[in-house]
Amino acid sequence: MKLNPQQAPLYGDSVITVQLTEEDKVEDDVVFYLVFTGSTVQHCTSTRKINPGSLETISPGHDCCETVKVALCASREGHPVLIVAEESFQFVQDEAYDAAQFLATCAGNQQALNFTRFLDRSRPPAADVDFLDEKVALAFRHLNLPAEWNVLGADQSLTEDIPRETLMHFAVRLGLLRLTWFLLQQPGGRGALSIHNNEGATPVSLALERGYLKLHQLLTEEEAKEPDSWGTLSHTVHSGDYSVKHHRGLDVYMLTAEA
Repeated sequence: MKLNPQQAPLYGDSVITVQLTEEDKVEDDVVFYLVFTGSTVQHCTSTRKINPGSLETISPGHDCCETVKVALCASREGHPVLIVAEESFQFVQDEAYDAAQFLATCAGNQQALNFTRFLDRSRPPAADVDFLDEKVALAFRHLNLPAEWNVLGADQSLTEDIPRETLMHFAVRLGLLRLTWFLLQQPGGRGALSIHNNEGATPVSLALERGYLKLHQLLTEEEAKEPDSWGTLSHTVHSGDYSVKHHRGLDVYMLTAEA
């Protein structure tokens, strides 16, 4: 088998194509799945058949940067599970993960948040913003945030009357719909909507001023739903040391457990 690509970011959710060799191909009623074995965790993913020689799956989110072993397994009713082929695969920390880590540590840090405003003066094209939004939000979702983490930072003694920049201002200013949605679900997310920065703008007024209508709707409607573009991404359910993830776009399932 040949995996394409042969690496994925730590937060996963990227498409992996599995090219089968002649030696890998077996009977039509066989179900293929991949087992990723790392140093501390193991992932088992189902696959979707594209054609007789190709499969598709979704990369799992991993716990550290490392090269793991991937086994292509074949399952057939009434027969033992076979390991058809093995390959190496690498999990890496990319720029989106670095950005998410930086932003997570910026919560409440006025010097750092004011520094991020330089991005507004060289606003990237819409396509780049959309790519940035998806990747950074996915990475943020994968971070192991401490239980006390808050969108407004560690100092909860500050009142809403004190003008300050927030992570929500940052996300709205750049039109990051998915990241805004993620922050809204976190502690302090809703409270950030009414905080004015030093220019007197709230995240809500910024969205309206910049013409981000979908974003403004997301911030002002009580029953606002998650962005449509996230409807195809993975939904994760945790249970003890196990987690099950369903990628709704490809209808692929992933089971993650301690190795």
